[in-house]
Amino acid sequence: MVLLKCWNVQCELQVMKKRLESRRSRGSSQKQACGHDGSGLLQFWLNCIRQHPCRKEQRRSVVSLQVYAMSSHCRKSCSTLEIVFIALFVMMTVVALGLVILVVIGIQEDSNSDTKPTDNPSHSYYMIGVGRADCTGPLSDLPLMGYASPDQTAGGIHTRLYSRAFIIVEPESGKRAVFVSSDIGMVSQRLRLEVMQELKNGYGDLYGQDNVVLSGTHTHSGPGGYFQNTLFMVTSKGYFKPSIRAIVNGIVKSIDIAHENMKAGRIFINKGEVENSNMNRSPHSYLNNPQSERNRYKANTDKDIVVLKFVDMDGHGLGTISWFAVHPVSMNNSNHLVSSDNMGYASYLFEQEKNIGCLPGEGSFVAAFASTNLGDVSPNTKGPHCINTGESCENVNSYCPVGGNSMCIAMGPGNDMFESTQIIGQNIYTKAKELYQTASREVSGPVHFAHQWVNMTDVTVELNATHRVKTCKPSLGHSFAAGTIDGVGAFNFTQGSTDGDPFWDEIRDMLVGPPSNETADCQKPKPILFCTGELSKPVPWHPDIVDVQIITIGNLAIVAVPGEFTTMSGRRLREAVKTEFESHGTMGEMDVVVAGLSNVYTHYITTFEEYQVQRYESASTIYGPHTLSAYIQLFRGLARAIAQNSIGNLPKGPEPPFYSEDLLFSLLADNLADSKPVNTSFGDVIKDTMPLYRTGEVVEVTFISANLRNSVESRALQTFLTVERLDNFTSTWSIIHNDASWETRLYWNKKGLAQSNVTVSWYIPQAAKPGTYRIQHFGHYKQRQGSKFIFTPYTATSSVFDILKTQGL
Repeated sequence: MVLLKCWNVQCELQVMKKRLESRRSRGSSQKQACGHDGSGLLQFWLNCIRQHPCRKEQRRSVVSLQVYAMSSHCRKSCSTLEIVFIALFVMMTVVALGLVILVVIGIQEDSNSDTKPTDNPSHSYYMIGVGRADCTGPLSDLPLMGYASPDQTAGGIHTRLYSRAFIIVEPESGKRAVFVSSDIGMVSQRLRLEVMQELKNGYGDLYGQDNVVLSGTHTHSGPGGYFQNTLFMVTSKGYFKPSIRAIVNGIVKSIDIAHENMKAGRIFINKGEVENSNMNRSPHSYLNNPQSERNRYKANTDKDIVVLKFVDMDGHGLGTISWFAVHPVSMNNSNHLVSSDNMGYASYLFEQEKNIGCLPGEGSFVAAFASTNLGDVSPNTKGPHCINTGESCENVNSYCPVGGNSMCIAMGPGNDMFESTQIIGQNIYTKAKELYQTASREVSGPVHFAHQWVNMTDVTVELNATHRVKTCKPSLGHSFAAGTIDGVGAFNFTQGSTDGDPFWDEIRDMLVGPPSNETADCQKPKPILFCTGELSKPVPWHPDIVDVQIITIGNLAIVAVPGEFTTMSGRRLREAVKTEFESHGTMGEMDVVVAGLSNVYTHYITTFEEYQVQRYESASTIYGPHTLSAYIQLFRGLARAIAQNSIGNLPKGPEPPFYSEDLLFSLLADNLADSKPVNTSFGDVIKDTMPLYRTGEVVEVTFISANLRNSVESRALQTFLTVERLDNFTSTWSIIHNDASWETRLYWNKKGLAQSNVTVSWYIPQAAKPGTYRIQHFGHYKQRQGSKFIFTPYTATSSVFDILKTQGL
C-alpha cells in the first residue's frame, strides 16, 4: 500500500497546487502545460506517476507488503489454500493495475506524437519555434476594419485576436525565416515599419525586412486605426495609438515566444480540397478570363488547402499553418463584436484539440489559418439574393429591381452569422486536421529569402519583346463605392460601372479635384471616383512604395503579396513563380503558396481581363489594369535571384516613409472619465442570472461597467469575462471559459456620454458538466485625479446558478 499512499498524498498535493495556480491566472499568452479541466489533470497525474520517486522503488514492494499484511491477518483463521488464493488475487490485482497504468501512459504518449520518426529520417532538419500572443486591442468606440463602414464600431467581444509566429532556421548556415499570421484585417505599412523597429531594437539584424513576413487573416471584425495613409485613416476615423500598439506588441511577443522555444524538428506538407466553403462573388469578372485558361480548372475558386505540419524530432506536434482562399466575412457588417471570424474559429478548434485541458490562447501548439488569393472569394455560399423579394441578383451589377444594389446581399450557410462562421470554420478545420494527420511528404533544403521595395506607381512591364506598358498612380473607381455582395456600399453606386456618373464626378471635383488626363488614360476603362495618387494632404492617400518578398524553405516558396489577389490572379502568380524557380534547375520541383495581405495593403489585384468588367475588385485595383503583370514580373525577379544565388545583386529599392504622428489625425475623441448611476458601484448587477439552466440554453447577466478601452490602455487585463464552475471538493472556482471561448459573448452598451453596461452571454454547450457556476466580468474605470487620469480595476460577479443536463441528451 506504500505505492498507493505515495500517489494519493504526494501527487494529490501537487495536483491541488496545480489547480490553485491555474485559477489564480485568468489568462496567458502561451503555456507549456494546462490543467483547467479533467483531461488536463489526468495528464498531470500521469506525469506525476512517471516522475515520482515512489514509482520504481516502492512498486516492487507493494506485492510483498500486501501479501504479508493479508497472511498475518489470516494465519489464525485461514487455511493454507485460502492464503495462497488471497496472495494470488492480490498479485493479479497489482499486475492488472500496473498494466492499466502502462497502457494509459503509452496511449497518452502516442496521442502526443503526430508523426513517428522514420527508420531512416532525412539527414536535414530545422530549428523550429512557434509562438502565439494576444493582439486584440480596443473593444469599444472605434470602427472595425474591413467593411469601411464608419458606423460599424466595436462594442464588445466575440473571440480574441491572436498573432501566430513561426520561425524556421537552417542549422548549417543559421539562415532563418519568420512567417507571422495575425487575426487582423490586413498588415498596414505603418504596422510593419513599427514591428520591424521593435525587432531591430530587440534582435539587431537577426530579424528584419528581408526574412520576416507579416500576413493578416483578413477578418473584417478587428479594430482599425493602425494606418498612416489618409484614405485608410478616413474610413477608420484616424490613427489610434492604443490600437496599433496592441497589434505591434502582440506580433513582437509571438515572435519572442517562438524565438525562446526553438527546438530541432521537421516540416511536412500536404494538400487537399475543402468543399462547400467558398464561392466566387464576381463570377462575371472571372468569366472574362480566356476560356482556354478557365478550362484548366474545375471551379471558379480555389478549393485547395495547403497544410504545413511542424513536429519535433520525436514526432510531437509543434504547430501548423494552413492556407485556404476565403474571405473571413461570415460575420457581416451588422456585427459590432471583435471576432476572428471563420479562419479564427478554425485556429480555435485546432488549438483546443491539441492543447488538452487549456483555455483558448493557452498551450504550446500553435495553429494558423492564413490568407491567400481570396480577392473574389466569399464564404456566403447561399449566394446573392434580393433581401426584400428573395429573388436571385446574380447579375453583373448585383442589382435588385426593387431597392437596387443595397438589397443584393449574399448569406452564409447558417441561420445567422455566428452559425455561418462556425460551419465554414469547422469545414476548413476538419480538412486541415485530416491533412495534418496524414502528411508524409517532408520539406527539406536550405532557407532563402528575397525582398525589395518598389514604387508601384512607375513600373514598366515587358509584356513581350515589342510591347511595354506601365502601372499608374493609384485610383479608385466608381464601383469601389458600391461594395460587394458581402457588404454593400452606399447611395446609388453599382458594380460593373465603366461609365461613371456625372453627378458624383461633379461632387468629387468640388471636394478633391478631377484626376489628371494622364492618370485617367492610364486607368481606363476604370471611371475614376478618387485619384488618390494625386492627393497628398495631410499625407498621401495611398502608399506608393510597396514590399515584394519571397521566402523559401527547401522546395516550398511563400510569396508574400501586398493585397487581395483574385482567384485567377493568384493562379497566374503561382504558376509564374513556380516556372521561374524550376527553369534554373537548382531548386527542384517547387510548391508555391501565395500569402495574402502581407506587409502593406494595396487593395485588390485582378487580371487584365477581369479589370475590364470593373466590378468592385477591379475598381479597387489601384495601380491600373497592368498591376498583376507588374507583380508577376517583380516576383519572378525575386525567384530568379534566389534560384541563381544572386540575391545580393537585387536593388533594395526606395524605402517607404514613416510619417510623424503630428501628421496623422484621429477623429476619435478620448473617452471621458467613467460615471455610474447614483448609489451604485462599477460591477453591480443590473440583470442577474436565473437560478437554474439546462445545457443548450443561454445564460445572460448585465453589469454596470466602464469603457472597455480603459483596460487596453492600462495593459492590465487578459480577459474581460470568465465562466467558472464550483469544485465541491476544494470549495474553489475553476475557470471553464474566458472571452476567447467560442461559447461566450460580451456586449458593451454605451449609456449617454460616460455611462455604460455590459451583458455577458454564455451559450451552454451540451458537454457542460452539471454543477454550480458563476460568471465574472473584469474591467477598469477611468477617473480624473488632479491633472491626470487613473485607471482602477473592478470585478463584477453574478449570482451562482446550477446547470443540469437537458433530458434525452
